[in-house]
Amino acid sequence: SSIDLKFIGNWNNSKFGMRLKERFGHYKNIEIIDAVYDQAELFNFRSKAEVYIHGHSAGGTNPSLVEMMHLKSHIVCFDCIYNRETTENKACYFSNKAQLINLILNKDKSNQADMTEIASRRYTWSIIRKNYEDLF
Repeated sequence: SSIDLKFIGNWNNSKFGMRLKERFGHYKNIEIIDAVYDQAELFNFRSKAEVYIHGHSAGGTNPSLVEMMHLKSHIVCFDCIYNRETTENKACYFSNKAQLINLILNKDKSNQADMTEIASRRYTWSIIRKNYEDLF
């Protein structure tokens, strides 16, 4: 494809990750990037993304998803309850490879405004702090 894809992750942390890196690392339009822990460098990658693909399938409200929602990115998520709750069912969702490919090729970016609104309404430090204070 002519679509440039960048994947950031802990590829050397598992046999599966190493196989993915080996299998897809030679494509000209795919860049497999080792884990980035420097926040400024990570922000640089994230702020340039047209589409953010969130592949996590468990764990609750994921910080990387919330951060991308704040960056006005088009959000495509693996279809699970955690991601739907975080995005209030307004992201684009995939459950299999065919759906993901379709969402990438479709280039529909209609959920950017929704993602930003949800992030501003639910996921700021002042709102989270107040929720914890109310809880205690």
